[in-house]
Amino acid sequence: MIRFLLRFLGLWILAAAFIALVRDGTKVIAAANGLFFTALGKDWYDINPNSLQLIQPAIERHVAVWLWNPVIQTVLEQPTWLVLGVIGSILILLGRKRKPLIGYGRD
Repeated sequence: MIRFLLRFLGLWILAAAFIALVRDGTKVIAAANGLFFTALGKDWYDINPNSLQLIQPAIERHVAVWLWNPVIQTVLEQPTWLVLGVIGSILILLGRKRKPLIGYGRD
């Protein structure tokens, strides 16, 4: 059941990554002035600005102060399709079926 859930969520997140990639691609074609990728932070702010503004103090207060600036800030500056693609791929890999072990020497 957990594997199915991980694969299901991974496929939906990969679909969202593909949609973000297509959206950025159409912006590049329409602008015709170079590459343009929408950052995850901008997309998050466009969808729900309150949650983005609340997550920074929550992480700094409850998890670690150093985690926000170098780690999460860098992730929020990356293209949306890239971050969602990596997350979706990881979820699909975690939900894959394990290969049966051949032989008896492995414990």
